[in-house]
Amino acid sequence: MADRRTLEGLTFDNSYARLPGIFYAKVHPTPFTLPPHLIHFNRAAADLIDLDPQEAGRPEFAGVFGGSLLAPGMDPLAMLYAGHQFGIYVPQLGDGRAILLGEVLDSRGERWDLHLKGAGMTPFSRDGDGRSVLRSAVREYLCCEAMHGLGIPTTRALSLVGSDDKVYREQVETAAAIVRMAPSHVRFGTFEIFYYRKQHDYLRQLADYVVDLHYPDLAGLPDRYVRFLGAVVARTAKLIAAWQAVGWSHGVLNTDNMSILGLTLDYGPYGFMDDYDPGFICNHSDHNGRYAFNQQPYIGLWNLSCLAQTLLPLAEKDDLKAALDTYQGTFDHEYRRLMRGKMGLREERDDDTDLLQDLLGLLAGSRVDYTIFFRELGMFSTADDASNERLREQFLNRERFDAWARRYRDRLRAEGSRDAERRERMDRVNPLYVLRNYLAQAAIEKAQQKDYSEIDRLLQLLQDPFTERPGMMSYAAAPPNWGKHIAVSCSS
Repeated sequence: MADRRTLEGLTFDNSYARLPGIFYAKVHPTPFTLPPHLIHFNRAAADLIDLDPQEAGRPEFAGVFGGSLLAPGMDPLAMLYAGHQFGIYVPQLGDGRAILLGEVLDSRGERWDLHLKGAGMTPFSRDGDGRSVLRSAVREYLCCEAMHGLGIPTTRALSLVGSDDKVYREQVETAAAIVRMAPSHVRFGTFEIFYYRKQHDYLRQLADYVVDLHYPDLAGLPDRYVRFLGAVVARTAKLIAAWQAVGWSHGVLNTDNMSILGLTLDYGPYGFMDDYDPGFICNHSDHNGRYAFNQQPYIGLWNLSCLAQTLLPLAEKDDLKAALDTYQGTFDHEYRRLMRGKMGLREERDDDTDLLQDLLGLLAGSRVDYTIFFRELGMFSTADDASNERLREQFLNRERFDAWARRYRDRLRAEGSRDAERRERMDRVNPLYVLRNYLAQAAIEKAQQKDYSEIDRLLQLLQDPFTERPGMMSYAAAPPNWGKHIAVSCSS
C-alpha cells in the first residue's frame, strides 16, 4: 500500500494550468460566509490519491474542500468551453460554479483532477451565483459512487462539504460543495469553442495535450487525431450501452456534459428507471424528450459528430466520418453483450435480439420494475414452472409471459445452463440496490436537518450494489407511489 499523504503532502502537477491562458481563467474559490462543515468523506476516492483518511478529521479539510483554503501546490482555475445545449450551440460556457483546484499525481503516476463544484462565481458564471445547493450536491456525490459500484465509467466523489449559507433557487436552500475527481474534465465542448472561434492553433494544442496525456499510445502518430476520435467513439458507445443496460438516464446530454475520456460527467436530473418505460424522461426541463432514455444512444452519436466536426481542421473529413461510423456497431455489440449477461446467457445466438426485445416489450406493457425484474430473473427455474410464479405475477398479460418463458427456458437448456451457477453469475451483474430518486430524496431531507446517516448508509450499499446486506431489503424494494413521481430538473 502506498504511503498515506497529508493535505500538505499531496503531489500536484497542474498540466492544464501550463496551457495558454485562453484555455481558462485563474480564479480562487469564494469562501462560504458561514463556517464550512464536513458532511461526508469517501475513503474509496481518497485511496486514489493516497490521501490519509485521518485527514478528514482535521478542521482544515473542510476549509480546503469547501473553498476557503488552498493546499500547497494547488493552482485553481475555471475551464473555458462551449457546447450544444438541447441541440443549440452556445458559444461560451465554461466552469460557472466549479473550479479545478489542481491535478494530483498519485504514487502510481496516475493523474486526478480535484474539481470543486459549488466553488462560487467565476468569469463564466453568467447570471449564476456559482453555488451548489445541498440537494444537488448530495445527488451527485451519491450517484458518482453508485455508478462506480455498477462498474460504469464515471467521475468520482471525494468529499461533501456544507454551509448554512443561503442559496436562492426555486426556494431558499443551503449551500454545499462537492469535490469530484477524474483524470480529466476536458469535454467535447472544450474542442467546440476553439473550432467555432476559428482558433485552430489552440484547437491543435488542445488535441495534442489530450492525446499526449490521456491517449499516449497515439502521441506523435500522423493520424493521431482520427485515432483519438475513434477511441472517444468507442468509449462513448460502451458508456451509453452500460447506461442502457442498467436502466439509467443522464437527463442533460449536452456536448459540454460529454467527457473525452468516456466518463459519466455532470450529474443533474439523472434517474434510474423504476417501471420500465423506453420513453422515460427523467428531466422535467426536457419538454420535448430530447434526452429520453431511448434517445440516449442516438444522442451519443449526435454529440460525437459535433466533436468530429471540430477536428476537421486537423484531419480528413472521410477519415473522421469512418471513425464515427464505428459507433453503432460498437454500441450494439456492447449492449447485446451486457444484456446477455443480465439474462444469464453465455453464448451469442442469432435469436438473442428477438428474445430480448420481446422481453422488454413485456416489461413496458406491464410497467414492470426494471431493476427488480432482472434481479429476480436470476431465480428462474428451467425445471419447474411453479418456481417462476413470482416472476409471472409481475405481468398483466401472463399468457404472453408464459410464451416468452418457454422460449427462454429452451434457450437456457440449449446451452446447458444450470440454475444455481447461472443465478450466481446473474447476481454479479444485476444489482440489488440502485440509487432510486426517492432514496436520494430521503437522504437529502435528512441532510437538510443535519442528519447525514442516510448518505453514509446509501454509500455503503451502492459501493457494492450486488451483495445483499442483512436488514437492508427495504432499499431493494419497489418505490412507493409517491417515490415514482419526484420531479427533477436542470436545477437538480
